[in-house]
Amino acid sequence: MSTLHEGSGPAEPGGPVRAPQNVAGGVVLMALAALALWLTRDLDQGTLNSMGPAMLPRWLAIAVGLSGLALLAFAFIKHGEALERWNLRGPVFVIGGILAFALTIRPFSMGGLTTPGLGMLFAGPLAIIIGGYATPEARLRDLVILSLSLTPFCMILFGDLLNLPIPVFPQALTGLFPSNWSQKEVLRATAAIMAVAAVIVFLATRGRRGPVDVTDHSGRI
Repeated sequence: MSTLHEGSGPAEPGGPVRAPQNVAGGVVLMALAALALWLTRDLDQGTLNSMGPAMLPRWLAIAVGLSGLALLAFAFIKHGEALERWNLRGPVFVIGGILAFALTIRPFSMGGLTTPGLGMLFAGPLAIIIGGYATPEARLRDLVILSLSLTPFCMILFGDLLNLPIPVFPQALTGLFPSNWSQKEVLRATAAIMAVAAVIVFLATRGRRGPVDVTDHSGRI
């Protein structure tokens, strides 16, 4: 019968908590869910046929909270990773992308400062590109293509299919489309233009992508 020698594997944490990382992750997810539910407390949820502004964020918050609760429960059942030193790069860029979207999707006033409402046309790609730099492997080309692909998908999903009032572009650009077009027609045309732009960028830069390094400095995958 073989035995494990000292130092042959990671030490399992003692006490009732078997996965400290799961505890931290579960607490953070539950806190985020509680914050989202509190921030959407005054918004109308609506119905499935006529969704209100609180429907999607509220149920996403509930799903996130349940995921955090599951992580917290498994932390006392299954062995997992111990807590390690945190890297602030990820949270800083992800939160920065969310804030950039919130400050640019509609006009935002704070004291004497007012940000321009850029609409989904600019706020969506801006948030995706900033949030994408949460990983050191991020490449601007890939993020631009992703933003030009994901933003029109979100525009069609939320603005067209779910009938949520989403500002598409700055008011200064309203004259680009015929005045007799409806909001949905403008949204669909803008989404189509962005999707075509994503294909053009992909084809124009297809041969300029460098090799991807999938190993860390220790040589492990």
